[in-house]
Amino acid sequence: MFSLPNFISILRLPLALGFLDQSIAVRATVLILAMLSDGLDGYLARRYKSTSRLGTFLDPFADKFFVFFVLGVLLHEGRLLPWEALTMLCRDFSVMIFAVYLLWKGTFGQYQYRAIWCGKLMTTLQFAVLLCLTCNITIPPLTYFLFIAVGLMALVELYLQRTKLKMEN
Repeated sequence: MFSLPNFISILRLPLALGFLDQSIAVRATVLILAMLSDGLDGYLARRYKSTSRLGTFLDPFADKFFVFFVLGVLLHEGRLLPWEALTMLCRDFSVMIFAVYLLWKGTFGQYQYRAIWCGKLMTTLQFAVLLCLTCNITIPPLTYFLFIAVGLMALVELYLQRTKLKMEN
């Protein structure tokens, strides 16, 4: 289903290419636009009741594509170490582990993925760190361990959400 929220999500894909520009101002603008679009698409979908299955796929896909692209650029430029980039993907690893768990339990097809609080926190942290790195602000190494903690909390939240949904049915 084509809708304004889905269109806004799709715009993050070509927006990522703007990060190839070497200008700090352009890169910061690209990151801020990506942050705003990430919040706006979800808000509009809920506000105007235009949520869709396509949108629940497009929004996180666009987010991940954008973040992976920016991480790749920063890794290539040597402004981010591989271990630092991996910590920023801990939520994604948790989602993969949870998907394996659902497959093992035989409930993958019935599970309806919903946004989780830890996911929103992780996205906010990712954008904040990426913006700081773009503006040449040094990130203390301990900050990256926060990504690990939020990633682990996401795994717990997904499990608890599944348990709650299972009890409601």
